[in-house]
Amino acid sequence: MSITTDLALARRDAAASPVRVALLGPGFMGKAVALQLRTAPGMVLTAVHARSLDKAGDALAWAGYDAVDRTDSAAGVDRSARAGRVALTQDVAAVIASDEVDVVVDVTGAIEFGAQAALLAFEHGKHLVLMNAELDATLGWELACRARSAGVVYSGADGDQPAVQMNLYRYVTRMGMRPLLAGNIKGLQDRFRNPTTQQAFAARWGQDARMVSSFADGTKVNVEQALVANATGMSIHRRGLLGMDFHGRHIDELTAQYDVEELRALGGAVDYVVGALPAPGVFVLAEQPDPRQQHYLELYKLGTGPLYSFYWPYHLCHFEVPDTIARAALLGESSLHPLGPPRVEVVTVAKSALTAGTVLDAIGGYHYFGECERADVAARERLLPVGLAEGCRLLRDVAPDGVIGYDDVELPPGRLADSLRDDQARRTATS
Repeated sequence: MSITTDLALARRDAAASPVRVALLGPGFMGKAVALQLRTAPGMVLTAVHARSLDKAGDALAWAGYDAVDRTDSAAGVDRSARAGRVALTQDVAAVIASDEVDVVVDVTGAIEFGAQAALLAFEHGKHLVLMNAELDATLGWELACRARSAGVVYSGADGDQPAVQMNLYRYVTRMGMRPLLAGNIKGLQDRFRNPTTQQAFAARWGQDARMVSSFADGTKVNVEQALVANATGMSIHRRGLLGMDFHGRHIDELTAQYDVEELRALGGAVDYVVGALPAPGVFVLAEQPDPRQQHYLELYKLGTGPLYSFYWPYHLCHFEVPDTIARAALLGESSLHPLGPPRVEVVTVAKSALTAGTVLDAIGGYHYFGECERADVAARERLLPVGLAEGCRLLRDVAPDGVIGYDDVELPPGRLADSLRDDQARRTATS
């Protein structure tokens, strides 16, 4: 966290006027955020939305909250917060409408619910912090524009790989370097993993098997790298990214693996590598066009160029979320948001042979995975965003590795996410 926010939070703490936080989704990662907020100076958890109040109550107890009130109204949230307690409710509107909430943190990973919550947050003048990369990859440009119009901050969360990459990108840029590649380090990549194959790992860590499957099948890393592309204006080499196997080799060796002229022609690119060290970090490869500065970079043991390696050896997920909350509430700044209309989309690719009539399951399931594609290609070919695939009914058979388009499916009726996606397309066309 910057010194600016450290000092500002210390003042808020001393004045007993903390930044008030609402949490949507106290699951595996959400309860960890709640735990971290207990030790974060100058901020306090005031409200939690959950589908299951009993499970949420257990999660809050695990995180050390013993003063919890169940309620079903914004007034109830207000009363609970003013008494120094945490309000727990199944009514998301009650949480967001409360006068005792400054920042809403979405940890659900749910796109339709996340879209509804985002619009409520903007309507009520609340900053929105996302640990919901799927929502951002699907509707980020539209939601960022609406947040700006509402005068609030829309931001991805520090600790997740996209924002960590963005912080590194800013750091490198501030030194006068030119970032040409932003990357993610993965330990495993197998597009055909599913909840069954990942069940044992999920049980070991107390996670949801479907979510773990979305990590293993590459959907998550493609979603994350799309966010970085859209936040920086970078592009991709090809559908699905390059995804080199780099097991046991240090990330510094990647400087010789990319064509600098190609990276320049792309305007920079996003990518990931598998098995590289130090894992599970992120990296930026940048050039320094000034030969005088190249001399100093060599002196400082960064090599002779033309690409120089910068990396962060870990990402600490929930530990860093308070940084984003502070940046939003105290500085009006976002850690990560779309720079403009989408440069990269994440499209839907069949994981197995699918037959007409199949109703597609959720991300990380048995039916499909997501791959990055240039936004202009996705628009021209009418490819289905992976964030909208769940619940669609196939109108034709699709072979394994087949890309699914809008013309191949019947969309579920009445979804807000589809409406916002149409709005985003119109906004993009006039930008």
